[in-house]
Amino acid sequence: MDDLHYATLLDVAAKLQAREVSPVDLTKAMLARIERLSSSLQAYATTTPDLALRQARAAEAEIAAGRHRGPLHGVPIAVKDLAYTAGIVTAAGMPIHADHVPGFDATVVQRLADAGAVLLGKLQLTEGAFAKHHPKTAVPRNPWHVDYYAGASSSGSGVATAAGLSFGSLGSDTGGSIRYPASANGVTGLKPTWGRVSRHGVFALAESLDHIGPMTRSAADAGAMLGVIAGLDPHDPTTLSAPVPDYLADLGKGIRGLRIGIDASYNETGADPEIVSMTRDAGTALRELGATIKAVTVPKYGPVVDAWAAYAGVETAIAHEATYPDRAAEYGPSVSGSIAGLIDYGRTVSATDLLKSHHARLAFSGALAALFADIDLLLIPTQPFADFTIAHEAELFASPEGLAAFLRFATPFNMSGSPTITLPGGFTAHGLPVAFQLVGRHLDEALLIRAGHAYQQMTDWHRRHPVL
Repeated sequence: MDDLHYATLLDVAAKLQAREVSPVDLTKAMLARIERLSSSLQAYATTTPDLALRQARAAEAEIAAGRHRGPLHGVPIAVKDLAYTAGIVTAAGMPIHADHVPGFDATVVQRLADAGAVLLGKLQLTEGAFAKHHPKTAVPRNPWHVDYYAGASSSGSGVATAAGLSFGSLGSDTGGSIRYPASANGVTGLKPTWGRVSRHGVFALAESLDHIGPMTRSAADAGAMLGVIAGLDPHDPTTLSAPVPDYLADLGKGIRGLRIGIDASYNETGADPEIVSMTRDAGTALRELGATIKAVTVPKYGPVVDAWAAYAGVETAIAHEATYPDRAAEYGPSVSGSIAGLIDYGRTVSATDLLKSHHARLAFSGALAALFADIDLLLIPTQPFADFTIAHEAELFASPEGLAAFLRFATPFNMSGSPTITLPGGFTAHGLPVAFQLVGRHLDEALLIRAGHAYQQMTDWHRRHPVL
């Protein structure tokens, strides 16, 4: 079992289905690994050993009886601790919710359970899923080097997936929080189209910007997880009614003939040299796989980056109106980068300014949709900085200008609701992972997964793991 913790979800699924591996033995091994590494990595907010072993025993019996539910059956996974779990604390990274025990499962949690997945526990996150951790909350540590950024909000999900503490996880992304921890920890992250995955039973940061998606060790694994959690949910009227395809059906088709857009000015302005080099190399690899690279111009993004802050602030203030400002003292320090600071800002945004932000959102989204008339995918970096240390993070996030500079490859695509996949693309000279993202048309996750799989068949960045 010790050799399996870095296996892909689909590789483990095949062994489970063939009864080469016992779900119970595998779950016990994973729980033991979590316990051994928990003090150094702090990825989990809560572990659920009793539930996990109960689910593992049920999966073992069903698989033995020939009742196989699909690729997640018996596979140990974990979810970000903002998705409700019945009878289990769901705190959203906030001490103010330390005693919050939901009476029902979030739709995504229920769908994972229905697919036969084994829930190892809940993964740690920043306060309320914004930029900083609450001072009383353990901070997940980057398994490649503890002095480096682990990826903000979904940091626990990124760390657990990279460190062999789960075979896949759920994260959320309001302004980059699937993509940043995927990049920082060297895993694959899929931010689906807004509305593709239900948000019922998930703590909100900003309702119209929040996306729930998988974080895995491969694009194919992400497709397997998305196929389980996606789809219309009567409990969430914002979910999309489009049928959920088999995201693994066309993996072998490759990407010959696909048109991939690259805006060199957008990708390289203000980006570290290692980010620039990695992104160029990704474009070269995709061309060698048969894609056509087209020079494009990304729609004017400055106004929509600025507009994101107004949207996020106002919507976060709404999400927290039951506890803020009445219980403001229980929040983290109210400074730039904290959720309290975001709420305070949101409470000052005028109706006029919010409507201007809405217009910027509509303009960018429309221009981006027009761009996709000429291309199939857009290749961009995930973040502008390589070797991003915790010290650099603290300095950068201390000002709105620094935060905006960091967000420019991420927040525009929350505002447009576009799907993206983040793929490991190499390592810095100091041994830290770097990544790029592909952006697609709405509901074109299948193409993103196919392109990501093709790239990962050619490269091995996603198969490299930290030594722990």
